[in-house]
Amino acid sequence: MTQTPSSVFYDRIAAELSDIEAQGLTKPERVIASRQGPVISVGGRDVLNFCANNYLGLAGDERVVQAGIRAQEKWGAGTASVRFICGTLEIHKELERAIADYLGFEDSILFAAAFDANGGIFEPLFGTEDAIVSDSLNHASIIDGVRLCKAKRYRFATSDMGDLEAQLKQARADGARDIIIATDGAFSMDGYIVKLKEIRALADQYGALIMVDDCHATGFMGDKGRGSFAHCGVKVDFVTGTFGKALGGAMGGFICAKADVVALLKQRARPYLFSNALAPSVCGSSLEAIRIASGEEGDALRGQLFANAERFRSKMTEAGFTLQPGEHPIIPVMLGDAKLAQDMAARMLELGVYVIGFSFPVVPRGQARIRTQMSAAHTFDQNDAAVEAFITAGRELGVI
Repeated sequence: MTQTPSSVFYDRIAAELSDIEAQGLTKPERVIASRQGPVISVGGRDVLNFCANNYLGLAGDERVVQAGIRAQEKWGAGTASVRFICGTLEIHKELERAIADYLGFEDSILFAAAFDANGGIFEPLFGTEDAIVSDSLNHASIIDGVRLCKAKRYRFATSDMGDLEAQLKQARADGARDIIIATDGAFSMDGYIVKLKEIRALADQYGALIMVDDCHATGFMGDKGRGSFAHCGVKVDFVTGTFGKALGGAMGGFICAKADVVALLKQRARPYLFSNALAPSVCGSSLEAIRIASGEEGDALRGQLFANAERFRSKMTEAGFTLQPGEHPIIPVMLGDAKLAQDMAARMLELGVYVIGFSFPVVPRGQARIRTQMSAAHTFDQNDAAVEAFITAGRELGVI
């Protein structure tokens, strides 16, 4: 019997899905029936949530929610347009000004997602005469953005300043006009904070620009939560970030830079030119989140967040778990085997704690883990309950 091209295609898709399942790499979607917060409803019961990017606990904050509702009531559900046609509302300009002022930049540009911000930053600004030197552990969105750009590409091993210098030397030797170093501010799967002081010194030595993706730093790292560059006490040329994590938890991304850079991006960045403007409700919620994060209440939330992280790290280490070292509220519990990570996450849910196992291709093969994430909204009692659940599941599965 002759197979049609369509049947060959669908047979291949089914085989790939079966292979993913056999390797224990399937990533299930668990349906949540409540607002995001330290406690969520999953499968008809309340469980502790230790895997959200809700660092300041603002995703379910009533003030943030109501600010979004008010914005939608005033501006409608959306613009039904891209920004340069008839999609720029006053609230978009207000949010661009607010995030630029908060992070200390001349201007900013909004995107529908942080993925789009990283996808849109390189191609309009750098060409065949230029060079991008990118950290090997950078987020997928940076990797995709670099691929869209015609600049020469160089890669350095994470946190290896010797390798970074070697790549900068090579780029200069190859005659690069402009060089940009691209890096995550905090690496999302490991919680490592970038060595920005050392990168700044090398950038100055070799005349390079610095771009930092601060999605996992904006709002809670550094003075007033301005990000990894503030935490490290240096200046950078471009910061990309999101309103989908600490700053409200909705969605949307941004690039902060000098005003002329932003002006050029608004003329040429394809994700900006060809995507609908950010929804007004997202803008309203994000503005309220920035207001909270930038003030004294933000200081208190950051204090609680890092107290939670320190407590969790200490108790989990004492229990015998292998953690990625660091100070960030991303705390990966290393397990190695993909199926073990999935089995442990499932057992943790049974014990009343919602966490997710991460495996290839999200992390390298053999480095499967459960990535826990702390929130300022967690209490110490909830923190300790999560540790006890880990101990129970860890003993049952032979992890500790």
